[in-house]
Amino acid sequence: MSHHQGRLIDHIHIRVKDLEASKRFYRAVLEAMDLMHGYGEGDNYFYADELYVDVAEDKISHIHLAFQAKDKDVVRKFYEAAIGAGGKDNGKPGPRNYHPGYYGAFVFDPDGNNIEAVWHGAAKRSAESVIIDLE
Repeated sequence: MSHHQGRLIDHIHIRVKDLEASKRFYRAVLEAMDLMHGYGEGDNYFYADELYVDVAEDKISHIHLAFQAKDKDVVRKFYEAAIGAGGKDNGKPGPRNYHPGYYGAFVFDPDGNNIEAVWHGAAKRSAESVIIDLE
């Protein structure tokens, strides 16, 4: 059995107020970006790969989360899916002056988290993911 994992972040945990609204938002975004890897859900949570979302018992999260996009078209698909699933505009798709080639879009999710899709320009990755062989 093999497990694929990113290089830096083990997981991201977001606490939300309205789980159903968040499921609609994140499923739409992840499907548009072809990132539904390892999706699952239970009564009070859902997850996809390193992202885990559950209902807040007290305080909701307030974070900035950026998903890696494969190209500019995926950034645009992210933005359209996010807005269509209840997200609010926080920066339409376009180039940013963070570094040459940076192309991103920003939306607020139903709880006000700043969610981004970013493409850093043409590049060749050494691997799509890290493979961990589980005993």
